[in-house]
Amino acid sequence: MARRVAIDPVSRVEGHGKVTLLVDDDHHITEARLHIVEFRGFEKFIQGRPYWELPLVVQRLCGICPVSHHLAAAKAIDQIAGVDQLTEPALALRKLMHFAQVLQSHALHFFHLASPDLLFGFDSDVAKRNIVAVIRHHQTLALQGVRIRKFGQQVIEAISGKRIHGIAAVPGGMNQPLTADKITPFKQQVTDIITWCDETVQTVRDLFQANRDFHENFGTAPAAFLSLVGPQDQLELYDGEIKVIDANGQLLHRQPCDQYHHLLQEQVKSWSYMKFPFLSDLTPDTGWYRVGPLARLNTCSHIDTPKAEQRRQEYQALLGKTVQAPLAYHWSRMIEALHCAEAIAVLLDDPALLSDDLVNQGNKRREGIGIIEAPRGTLIHHYRINEQDQVTMANLIVSTTNNNQAMNESIRRVANDHLNGRELTPELLNLVEVAIRAYDPCLSCATHAAGKMPLQLELMGTDGARLGSLTRHSDGSIQHAD
Repeated sequence: MARRVAIDPVSRVEGHGKVTLLVDDDHHITEARLHIVEFRGFEKFIQGRPYWELPLVVQRLCGICPVSHHLAAAKAIDQIAGVDQLTEPALALRKLMHFAQVLQSHALHFFHLASPDLLFGFDSDVAKRNIVAVIRHHQTLALQGVRIRKFGQQVIEAISGKRIHGIAAVPGGMNQPLTADKITPFKQQVTDIITWCDETVQTVRDLFQANRDFHENFGTAPAAFLSLVGPQDQLELYDGEIKVIDANGQLLHRQPCDQYHHLLQEQVKSWSYMKFPFLSDLTPDTGWYRVGPLARLNTCSHIDTPKAEQRRQEYQALLGKTVQAPLAYHWSRMIEALHCAEAIAVLLDDPALLSDDLVNQGNKRREGIGIIEAPRGTLIHHYRINEQDQVTMANLIVSTTNNNQAMNESIRRVANDHLNGRELTPELLNLVEVAIRAYDPCLSCATHAAGKMPLQLELMGTDGARLGSLTRHSDGSIQHAD
């Protein structure tokens, strides 16, 4: 009898989602679906707002990566304000803020959400797979993670006034410089941050290599990759051109950001509030792609900070130039964290941070596109305004949306490899979630849900009758039912 397996909600990710697996009579997975069950509606309710409010409003999409939305919207309204080039101080401040954002977000995901699986094993006791156990058994690593994230948050606070949802970017620039007394403490700390990030890269490398065959094949489905790159194809997080490569690493597209709408289309499916982007010259089934740290290391030719570049070369020497394994996201993510720490160290010595030459002006336009590399991948903000400066159109393609089909494919692969013929167990629940967690999805692009969230997996017959279930309660206990 055909059956339906549901996991609701998915835990240790940002936001709330549900997984459905459709299994045929031969116990093969015929379809895997990641449902986004929250409706946000930002693209609609910001219409009618004055365009200069956008960086403040849209950052409320997320409590983990608000700076990414703040700056993507800022880049779009720069264009609406007629500003194509920021002053050097404004650009330095935005980049510093952005590097701090990526650093703290990557630290949050690895140390708090992903490390319990990697350190204790995907099939370890559920009571042990949490941040409390990481602190108990890997205290040094856990404390370093807390301090790395704290450092990133404090840099953001110094620039924008708050660690979350601050005020910094304005049309054509930034609202205030840094001061020497704010910069000095960061200079004193940044060397330790670089060291800890580098040590964590080594930790992830060792964990990956210890069970390499499993890590390389877990949830792996060949895909294209998309990201921004710099003029010399270097890793670029703030600006650049869009580069797309195929599953073999061959160049498919390279074009300016303002041409993104010729490159991408979005498909809507009735069972999810999240859209499904694909490459316009292909079909939805063949044109899906990946974004994020894995994609960025695949598309770039080098990283312009020394320690991160050394780690990138080591990573590619071991895994190849075009890495497909979703679990390699953790490795590439921490290489990027190391790069951000190094880039912050360089920027902290830049005297431009102290300058009040922060705003350029231009002739107003009716449309603006801002694209940035958020921690989870390429983030697109596109707006149009009317004569009253009110927003008339908004199109937001967030990082997790870009990875939507990729996550669904990984779920299907994992379910095919690990679900078929197996009894429902807590370990089975976690394996499906591990595949999703690798992408670090921000499912609602809102505040994250950490800890032992209640989760239910049900086995249903095609007639709607329940064949069995397994429930994890909020206290972590597991209940079986026939």
